[in-house]
Amino acid sequence: MRRRTLLRNAGGAALAVAAPTVVHADEVVEVDLRLVIAVDVSRSIDEDEARLQRQGYLDALADRRVLDAMTGGVLKRIAIAYVEWAGTHYQRTAIDWTMIDGPAAAASFAAKLDTSPMTSQSWTAVGAALAYAGAKFDEPLFRSNRKVIDISGDGKTNNGPPAELVRDELIKRGIVINGLPILSDRPNFGRPPETDLDTYYEEKVIGGPGSFMVVAKGFEDFGRAIRSKMTREIS
Repeated sequence: MRRRTLLRNAGGAALAVAAPTVVHADEVVEVDLRLVIAVDVSRSIDEDEARLQRQGYLDALADRRVLDAMTGGVLKRIAIAYVEWAGTHYQRTAIDWTMIDGPAAAASFAAKLDTSPMTSQSWTAVGAALAYAGAKFDEPLFRSNRKVIDISGDGKTNNGPPAELVRDELIKRGIVINGLPILSDRPNFGRPPETDLDTYYEEKVIGGPGSFMVVAKGFEDFGRAIRSKMTREIS
């Protein structure tokens, strides 16, 4: 059910703003795409970088190109879940499956994300993150032919199962994995910078028909990269 709320602009004119569509628990809703956004919150990402990463998603959810892609399919709606990951001990669904069918729904999702607590956890388990994200598609609230995991991070797996083994199993289930490696030139807990992280993502992480990656050249570039990536993978 959709309702319209009257707001007033600075000149006093009434504006009709569509409130997000309510999906009841006993419904299974068809959407054009189910997208799991899987975000690295490992301790190699400092507080300032984590803020840049979070702001990148907030800006993307308000970007006209991204919004147009979300409502540009046959059904004019998609479903998104936002999960955070670090080592094998930590995967968390920060915002569960939500239908995005217009700017109001996207703004509501962004508001929840903006107030979601930020954390920093040990280790980097890309394989465990992919397994957790893949399991989200077993939840029955939404249904779609297209299933995509959007995973971003600043390091290679150093904990848990090899990413490529999990990726290969997900591909068999019809899930596409796209990647956003974040390149950095600073050491990582005393280890040299992983300057070949983009190669690792290309060979070990992404997969499935039409899979791709967009490289962020540092966290300052993350906002541009995620807007470009979400526009492409949703369209």
